[in-house]
Formats: sequence, C-alpha cells, structure tokens
Amino acid sequence: MTQVPSAGFIKHPPLPTLHPNDACARYRIHHHAQTHPATVRNNNNNNNNNNNNNQPASAKEPEMKAKVLVLYYSTYGHTEHLANAIADGARSAGAVATVKRVPELMPPEVAKQAGAKTEQAAPVAHPDELADYDAIIIGSPTRFGRISAQVANFLDQTGSLWAGGKLIGKVGGAFVSTASQHGGAETTLFSILTNLMHHGMITVGLPYAFGGLTRMDEITGGAPYGATTLAGADGARQPSENELAGARFQGRHIAEVATTLLRGRNQ
Repeated sequence: MTQVPSAGFIKHPPLPTLHPNDACARYRIHHHAQTHPATVRNNNNNNNNNNNNNQPASAKEPEMKAKVLVLYYSTYGHTEHLANAIADGARSAGAVATVKRVPELMPPEVAKQAGAKTEQAAPVAHPDELADYDAIIIGSPTRFGRISAQVANFLDQTGSLWAGGKLIGKVGGAFVSTASQHGGAETTLFSILTNLMHHGMITVGLPYAFGGLTRMDEITGGAPYGATTLAGADGARQPSENELAGARFQGRHIAEVATTLLRGRNQ
C-alpha cells in the first residue's frame, strides 16, 4: 500500500514573484492560491511563526482569565454557602470569580420575623452588570418547584440585555437549595437554565465526572443539571461536604469552559 506523505512534505512550486506595480498581481496570486493552496498555507504559517519568534517576550499576550459571576438569593444561608463554594471552584481554575446577590424583596421586619439571614457579605448586583462577565452561575432556593420571587424579579429586569443580545454566547449555570430530597430541585434548576437559554447563553451543568453524583451511602443533593443542597424542613441542615465538593467541581468546570471559549475568541 502506497503511503501518502503528509501535507508538510508535499513539494509545490514557489509563490510567483510579484512587482508592486504589476497590474496582474492580484489575479496571479489568487490563481496560484487556487491551484496550489498548500504553498500559500505553508508560506503564511512560516511568516506567522517568524513574526512570533521575532516578538520580544514582553510582547506576548497576557494570560486570559475568565470573569465569572456567581449570583444568588438565599433566605437562610444554604444557597449562599453553595455560592461561595462555586466561586472557590472557579478560582481554582484561574478565573476571577465575583459573588453577588439579588436584592431582597421582603420588608426588613418581615424578613426578621421569618428568621431570614439578613446580613450577608456579598454585595447586591444590578441586572445591567451581567454583560460584564464571561460566565454567570445563578442560584436560588426552591419555591414550589421553581425559582424564588427575588431571582425571578431580578431576571425580569434583564429585558434590555436580551434585546441587545448582550449575553449571547456567554456560559451559564445553575444551583439550588431545597428542603427535601424530592422538593423540586431539578425543576428549579431548569427554571434558571430556561432563562439563560432565552438569553442565548451556553448552559453547563455538573457532569458525572464528579463521582459524588452517584453516592448511595448518604442522603445528598446534586444533579447533572447543577449543584444542589438539602436544607431540611426546618432549615437546620447545612450543605454536606459532598454537596460542597459538587459545587466546587461545577464552578471549576464552568470556569474552564468559559476560559477555553475566551481564548478561542481572542485568537
């Protein structure tokens, strides 16, 4: 069987010599490119390599770091806990992760009466700033199998971003907290992801590469659509180490995807 040599070893005629004032130069170089494309490709590659080699070290492009926003609402702190773990995961991949929360809608006296965690370190976000990030991961507690009113109200204010296509092509993800194992975690995740897809975002979940999704030795949250935690009926249960590990895995995974896209778009 005859071995076919690689394109790099196929001999082609050299590029034609062109005079700057040659009226037929454009036609001749175009004709040569059509009949001997490998010559043009190899010549361009050599020129690019020479240009790169001649550049001083200081001229190299700086390392690209994806900007990741972890945006959440948390009544009792469970979703907040997951948000910080997701941000830690994103930072472990070299991303710049920012944790922010959506505004509270409950009046202060009502929130206090409900026992809500009113003091949270994360600053309050504004809808318009979503366009500043390469990836956006949104978290919410479950309300009857859907997102909370606070998250819904925030997303309802992103109409101008949608109209301008400001979030198209960005990476998106979701995470939630529920009171029980079957309290609507997956439907809540999808209610977040649906919003992101309407914005044209690339949604990324929590893949089964994270082994904690298949654990059967404990009651635990987690889904291929995003990290989850179980709060218990009275809210006393805090995220387990397995749930936090899943959140960190998701944060790192999304940051890596966003970084890869960012580098590809800037080549």
